[in-house]
Amino acid sequence: MSQTNVKSGPIPAVCGEDLSSAVDHLVKMSHTAGVPKMVLPSGSHSEAAVYLVLEGAVAGEKGSFAPLHTDRNVRIPIVGAGDPGDLLMLANPEDPALRGKVTLLSDAPGTYQVVGILEEDAIDGQLVLIRPLPYAIVTVT
Repeated sequence: MSQTNVKSGPIPAVCGEDLSSAVDHLVKMSHTAGVPKMVLPSGSHSEAAVYLVLEGAVAGEKGSFAPLHTDRNVRIPIVGAGDPGDLLMLANPEDPALRGKVTLLSDAPGTYQVVGILEEDAIDGQLVLIRPLPYAIVTVT
């Protein structure tokens, strides 16, 4: 069997920035000199933010992260309101207050990561129940 040294479920990882108050937010894996670290998305709507912060920590310390998977719904903070069945994307990662949160998939031209689908009515600021979808990038023209 070649599947050695593999993990399922939550994983420990070094926080590349202060994630102590980012519980339930989405993060992406980055690295410094080949050493993996978790950081909030910060540059575009299409970043691979596919980990959920279970327990954050200050920069340089280890936190606990859950890879998003379609067989388990999760709660993530939402910006705006929505209805069951609406598709979600990363909220504006350039706004520090919105990093790691989700919002409804935009119809404005651009490239976006589809994070998941709403499974309940959503109210702005709520920890909303979503079903993660496989990592997918969509381009709206």
